[in-house]
Amino acid sequence: MAHSGQLPPNANCIPNALPSEAEQQLIRWIDTQPWRTDLKRRVQHYGWRYDYRARHVDPADDLGPIPDALQPILQLPAIMQVFDRSPDQVIINEYLPGQGISAQIDCAPCFGPVIASLSLGSATDMLFRRRVSGERRAIRLEPRSLILLSGPARYDWTHEIPARKNDVVDGIRMLRERRLSLTFRTIRAPFS
Repeated sequence: MAHSGQLPPNANCIPNALPSEAEQQLIRWIDTQPWRTDLKRRVQHYGWRYDYRARHVDPADDLGPIPDALQPILQLPAIMQVFDRSPDQVIINEYLPGQGISAQIDCAPCFGPVIASLSLGSATDMLFRRRVSGERRAIRLEPRSLILLSGPARYDWTHEIPARKNDVVDGIRMLRERRLSLTFRTIRAPFS
């Protein structure tokens, strides 16, 4: 059974990391950008393209600087305090009801020691599992929440979003709606 509302060590969830007006403006901007559709969900890559099948970043896949529309997020105090340099890779995932992401640890050889993910749109549950013991924890990611993973949370625990159309919160079934996840990372040298 998962311990609800408890994060792994070195994980932090910041509610309301940006105002709702900024969230809506960001969603409108995202919706004007081209989507990649080579996965079961739609994605956008900025900074560097990540190859999901090969699980690596190729130096030839430099997509240029992070767009201006995403710069205010990079300036959030929570981001600036945990990254040793400004994130240079962003993946935007669109999750429709019934979509999720399987248990994973972001590619350790590819990305730096901190992962930050901003949730926009609908709320969802994120599950964590410690690789060694199988211990489970879960948290509700509300719209505009920013989750930060480093240390044990980054390397020793998998994270996932179960592929389902609803979540049960305090005994009440909550239907999922469209959710966008903006994941900010740094590329490990020699690519940066």
